[in-house]
Amino acid sequence: MRKTSTFQNGLIWFGAGVSLAEILTGTSFAPLGFARGFAAIAVGHVIGCVLLFLAGLIGGRSGKSAMETVKMSFGQKGGLLFAALNVLQLVGWTAIMIYDGALAAGSVFSAGHWVWCLVIGGLILLWILVGVTNLGWLSKLSMAALFVLSLVLCWVVFSRGSAGGGLGEAMSFGAAVELAVAMPLSWLPLISDYTREAEKPVQATLASAVVYGLVSTWMYAIGMGAAIFTGESDIAVIMVKAGLGIAALAILILSTVTTTFLDAWSAGISAESISVRLPGKWMAVGAALLGTAGAVLFPMDDITGFLYLIGSVFAPMIAIQIADFFLLKRDRFQADFDTRNLVIWAIGFAAYRGLMRLDPPLGCTLADMALTMALCLLAEKGKRAR
Repeated sequence: MRKTSTFQNGLIWFGAGVSLAEILTGTSFAPLGFARGFAAIAVGHVIGCVLLFLAGLIGGRSGKSAMETVKMSFGQKGGLLFAALNVLQLVGWTAIMIYDGALAAGSVFSAGHWVWCLVIGGLILLWILVGVTNLGWLSKLSMAALFVLSLVLCWVVFSRGSAGGGLGEAMSFGAAVELAVAMPLSWLPLISDYTREAEKPVQATLASAVVYGLVSTWMYAIGMGAAIFTGESDIAVIMVKAGLGIAALAILILSTVTTTFLDAWSAGISAESISVRLPGKWMAVGAALLGTAGAVLFPMDDITGFLYLIGSVFAPMIAIQIADFFLLKRDRFQADFDTRNLVIWAIGFAAYRGLMRLDPPLGCTLADMALTMALCLLAEKGKRAR
């Protein structure tokens, strides 16, 4: 297996962070005002990226893919549940990203929604067929272009408008924190697909989490700033009004491709965890094709519920993994099922959905993970006492 450098891992997660979906999600924070909104974004990303680091470190130290590390806590067959759920969420993300990218591109250059879906889907397929470690200078050039174009977008948003009323419905600070946590949380079930191949697992995982956290926070802030300072939530319209033209089209398409590639690629790797007969690369191609078809056929304008569903599934899952790997030193990889952990996960899932109604001050994830980890520790203590 070809090893990846810390720089390569950072580059991968820079591309993941520069995302149209993150900018659009950032517009939801506008009703809080810039100071409180940015505080919620920052707190949420600190929480989410600490979890992202721990999840990636499990894969980096064990040398296993994300869904293979899940089997260390839930067993060979128990882990299949999460692999299947992960494939579904990644195909869903692929469709959402292509849909958003095509919608934005259509605002710059009207060629028909389905045409832009096919263009973006085709570029993602090309990225998959070339491979993440073989992109070389093309990857570096793409990231440099994205960085420059993101700086331009940032300048357009924050220099050409004046503070005004934010768009959208008001939300509590806790709900805003949870919405910020949700995005890095959605990457938990796939970060190990990349850190498992790292030459220096700790450094590469840290670089991945820090780079993604900083860039994602930046994207959220751009979206929030756009809604507050320009009164416009459509980033493509803002860029067109600023006269960016082709540059606007480039950043929209390139950011969509570099982020969505990771979703489709990891869907293929997760499929390999379900069965060794499923070739990861071609399953990734299938995920990209399904995502493209979904983006053409179905409306996907509001993803808030989708983000919260991801949190309710994967927050208790990673809590159990962290407790097992770092605290209890348990490894159930050779077992078929770990019934105890599956029951604890089900309790954690239900608790998350209940916590959404209570609206904790720092969001649902921290409270739910504390409960789930406490149950893991108590169950192990009870077992040893017996």
